[in-house]
Amino acid sequence: MMNVFFVGAGPGDPELITVKGQRLLGQADIIIYAGSLVNPALLSLAKNGAAIYNSASMTLDEVIAVVEQGVKENKLVVRLHTGDPSIYGAIQEQMDKLAGKSIAFEVIPGVSSFLATAAALKQEYTLPDVSQTVIITRLEGRTPVPEKEKLVKLASHEATMCIFLSVHMLDNVVKELIDGGYPAETPVAIVQKASWPDQKIYRGALKTIAQIARENNIDRTAMIVVGKVLDTNYALSRLYAPEFGHMFREAK
Repeated sequence: MMNVFFVGAGPGDPELITVKGQRLLGQADIIIYAGSLVNPALLSLAKNGAAIYNSASMTLDEVIAVVEQGVKENKLVVRLHTGDPSIYGAIQEQMDKLAGKSIAFEVIPGVSSFLATAAALKQEYTLPDVSQTVIITRLEGRTPVPEKEKLVKLASHEATMCIFLSVHMLDNVVKELIDGGYPAETPVAIVQKASWPDQKIYRGALKTIAQIARENNIDRTAMIVVGKVLDTNYALSRLYAPEFGHMFREAK
């Protein structure tokens, strides 16, 4: 019997958790949630008597100790992470610790905030003749970034870029992107708290977005999207072109 589940909570809207994640959350005897980011409304899905821990005040060893004790007592444990746990979720170290203790676990994916951001913007990230690549990254902060992955290096591709955990250093983000190759006129969007009731959207260009952010006091919980897809002409998809045939439709 599987007792431990890492569950993606989604970007904020409680209805954006997966059906499987919702079911497990309702069945869990123990819930350890990332309190600084997960919408607390999700905890209303917990059954009566479930033990709930906020990991914001816990160390890695404390989290693992709670999981390990729950497994010993044959309890169902849900580790609830914001968005999709595989992106900036710090779950690898948790999984490795559990594996080292021969504790089996399963990961339930979730809707990442960069996808909720696209939905908020009503924007496709991969437009024909504009960009077919999405770069998911962050600016170096307390967590280092490999030299070849610094923004100034990635910017040379001029692909669609979704930048996590960096809005509080937006001046540095802009400098690295322009130095790396994006024109100063490149469109930028900032979505604060994507999918939450108080979601806000700000648009500009690389040369103006830092000032816009300052004027609106944006300093956390926001996704930065950079790229020409935000404001440009594009080719229509060949998939729906009448002369384009495939196994489900003959060319006309």
